[in-house]
Amino acid sequence: MSKRIFASASPNCISPEPYEPQVFDDAAQAVDALTALYERNTAFLIDGFSRLADGAPVGGRLRACYPQVSIETTSFGHIDSRLSYGHVASPGLYTTTVTRPKLFRHYLIEQLGLLVRHHHVPITVSESETPIPLHFAFGEGAHVEASASAALTDMPLRDLFDTPDLNITDDLIANGEYDQVAGEPAPLAPFTAQRIDYSLARLSHYTATSADHFQNFVLFTNYQFYIDEFATWARELMAEGGGGYTEFVEPGNIITPAGSRSNEMPVRLPQMPAYHLKKKGHSGITLVNIGVGPSNAKTITDHIAVLRPHAWLMVGHCAGLRNSQRLGDYVLAHAYMREDHVLDDDLPVWVPIPALAEVQQALEDAVEEITGLEGFELKRIMRTGTVATIDNRNWELRDMRGPVKRLSQARAIALDMESATIAANGFRFRVPYGTLLCVSDKPLHGELKLPGMATDFYRTQVRQHLKIGIRAVQKLAAMPTETLHSRKLRSFYETAFQ
Repeated sequence: MSKRIFASASPNCISPEPYEPQVFDDAAQAVDALTALYERNTAFLIDGFSRLADGAPVGGRLRACYPQVSIETTSFGHIDSRLSYGHVASPGLYTTTVTRPKLFRHYLIEQLGLLVRHHHVPITVSESETPIPLHFAFGEGAHVEASASAALTDMPLRDLFDTPDLNITDDLIANGEYDQVAGEPAPLAPFTAQRIDYSLARLSHYTATSADHFQNFVLFTNYQFYIDEFATWARELMAEGGGGYTEFVEPGNIITPAGSRSNEMPVRLPQMPAYHLKKKGHSGITLVNIGVGPSNAKTITDHIAVLRPHAWLMVGHCAGLRNSQRLGDYVLAHAYMREDHVLDDDLPVWVPIPALAEVQQALEDAVEEITGLEGFELKRIMRTGTVATIDNRNWELRDMRGPVKRLSQARAIALDMESATIAANGFRFRVPYGTLLCVSDKPLHGELKLPGMATDFYRTQVRQHLKIGIRAVQKLAAMPTETLHSRKLRSFYETAFQ
């Protein structure tokens, strides 16, 4: 890298040459500028690390900052009240730091384009005062030789470069807890650049797939049976030409393009393996096996949320709580009883989690279409009502009087360990959500599957249930995004970015 981009910000801090702010009326041009600035600054850090590792003298601390984008409006102009995002509520200066602009290019162009269109103001691209941590500058897939890091053992890495700072990596904006400081810009987006970088790194770790493979429509499941069925179907779909999908990606970033067949299998599965059936514009399907428990459900949705998906749905197994239910029946959640506790500090339990009409309708229509039942006949195999989510897998072993009374008072029809967590985090992060579960046992009525019954049940019911989930996602993908992103998810003081 040319040394001409180096300029001392202080006697002991070396940074790229100052960036002169640029103003744009075109969102795509603004994103091009953000990309160029981000790549210049990350390259500066990587090049600096490489030279120090090669033995170059330490001349001072190396620092480069995230790009940022801003708008300023002086108008209280009334925006179309049907829109849930793409505008600011009052005059002022709004800004956000930006990371990985290539990954978020389509998203950024859409969000910035809406602001230009609705407020008739330009976009300013500049350099923020938030340093890029060296760890995040390398990005996904980077490999640093042990010899390189060993060359820097005489001085701690954080004395030479900025490292992730948890003091500024939080969810205050998304949680509605951000306190605006008079005279300072208001947030333009729900997540800051460093918060996004933190999650992108965790996503790769937990799912063994790169963030750029994730699609805008996500299915979560709590059983490997769904993964096996999905992978078999997707591989066959690719072999037959793709049917509108372009690639199938498995853990380890194993890619099978449409029109080909791959026998390569993941060598080792991560904690929460993700599978991606890709389509142009990220409009395909991602399926994640989150395993059992609300902790995993919160962890993975905390991180996927920064990708700003258009919807996520839970499709998995549950305990049926009504005597009238049968194994294999479906449960469409219209409400959630939250006893998972993992979100209590971020979203108090007194906050209601509403059902979203667009998602509910897509799920019900998908059940009708796949099963061939409708109207009153559909009630034979599906119930709507409250789903309870609990954090104790062996709740049946405790004194049953307390739990059963609460479940009855809540009018609960099913119990699991993930659905309310996923729905609550969808509400918290403004990601449309929904739940369709399949009754796999009835512990209150002593109805459990025998081994042979279980094998047959999983083989037949999982296949149908997965088809329903896929069809529901396809219906949601066909909706305009401004319709899908419900105003129910927006608070009094919202960011302009979705």
